[in-house]
Amino acid sequence: MPGKPWTLEEEDKCREMLKRGEPLEKICQSLGRNQDAIMVKAKRCGWKLPAGSTHTTTMLEIPTDVMEPERALKILQAALETAAKAGLDKVEVQRLTAVASLARTFNELYKDWERLEEVEKKIVEINQKLEALEAVANVTSSRKEVDSQPAPTSS
Repeated sequence: MPGKPWTLEEEDKCREMLKRGEPLEKICQSLGRNQDAIMVKAKRCGWKLPAGSTHTTTMLEIPTDVMEPERALKILQAALETAAKAGLDKVEVQRLTAVASLARTFNELYKDWERLEEVEKKIVEINQKLEALEAVANVTSSRKEVDSQPAPTSS
């Protein structure tokens, strides 16, 4: 849900405060907006955020194709290998932990998705067989009706 529109004055003030490296909390108070609003505006306008900003807003792009499990496993492996290196800061460790967790979750959901695809295929096969049986039943029923009618008599 979009928030209230930005005025040119608000944009200018936000841009200047970001240039000076003001903390997000101060910018939020000054503009009467939340951190998400500031982060989204800065991202859309290409403004640099203050150093140490840990609050992030991510806009997701929905892929058209589903990633293969092998790719997710490779991402998980890369995150685990990177996490094993010394000297990572807290934010990077948290990011890698999130990546690893998401890769594991993806693989679990992918397995469920594959099972559902198999179930859908079986349902289609069963429906085709059912239609064929119904067609045979209709032909058999029609023959019985014809056979049960009295034969015409000749006079």
